[in-house]
Amino acid sequence: MKAIHVKEFGGPEVMKLEEVPDLIPARHQVLVRLEAAGINPVDIYILAGTYPRKPALPYTPGMDGAGIVAAVGMGVKNVKKDSRVYVEGAATGTYARFCLADAANVHPLPPDVSFAQGAALGVPYATAHRALFGKARAQKGETVLVHGASGGVGIAAVQIAKTAKLRVIGTAGSEQGLQLVKEHGADEVLNHKDPDYLEDLKNLTGGKGVDVILEMAAQVNLGKDLGQLAPRGRVVVIGSRGPVEINPRDIMGRDATVLGMTLFNLTPEEKEEIHKDLVKGLKNKTLKPVIGKEFPLDQAGEAHKLVMQPGSFGKVVLIP
Repeated sequence: MKAIHVKEFGGPEVMKLEEVPDLIPARHQVLVRLEAAGINPVDIYILAGTYPRKPALPYTPGMDGAGIVAAVGMGVKNVKKDSRVYVEGAATGTYARFCLADAANVHPLPPDVSFAQGAALGVPYATAHRALFGKARAQKGETVLVHGASGGVGIAAVQIAKTAKLRVIGTAGSEQGLQLVKEHGADEVLNHKDPDYLEDLKNLTGGKGVDVILEMAAQVNLGKDLGQLAPRGRVVVIGSRGPVEINPRDIMGRDATVLGMTLFNLTPEEKEEIHKDLVKGLKNKTLKPVIGKEFPLDQAGEAHKLVMQPGSFGKVVLIP
């Protein structure tokens, strides 16, 4: 089968499309013929060798995908051959024509949800869900600021937060991004490139501040975020590409909390609950993943470059 093969850590250029051995599902595993694969920033950090968790070389990148079940291993009862599914946390990489996944990481994909949308679910939507509820414990009626709301996790957070009846303020860095965030449910939008946007944010909350901030770029924003929190506010750090300087007094005076997270620390029970909610949202159409651009598998390097560019919006996916 065709798959992206990585023999050394590095930049996009180390990804090569090659013929690799076919996969056979072991006990409790599912073989999925992939129709789309999602690209996440963590894939890029792993490829570079800078992420704490490093796969053994050689390997195929990718955690998220969607397609048709081609075969199931012994002991699999919850997944049927030929069913439409999305995959999260694949056992083998999803930048490929086929992947293996534990049956617990394979979830039903409703017929009116595209495979590209299914590939956009695993990391972005689970991250947004855990950040809002597993970490920040957001409650109905609270105000949440989604910082960087036009990306894959950001759009997911806006949709999930609105479903939970939170007031949502989303930021983006372009008119196209701002329009997208507004279309997907944000009550107010702000351009984080505007030098006065923090003052505008303060005015939107009547000076009280926001209850929850979901932060995609802590290396840029965390120090400023802390000054925008309401009493007992929470910041959840979802992404950061470097160090940042903060003033602890901004936390102390508000009885605020700064929380970090990664999906790798989810328990099986937490993961199951999250994906039950996500499948429910797909079925009732409150969750609608946005696809920014699709690339063929042999252009995985170009897709990686786009994901890391400022101002990109929606989800970037590969089509095997």
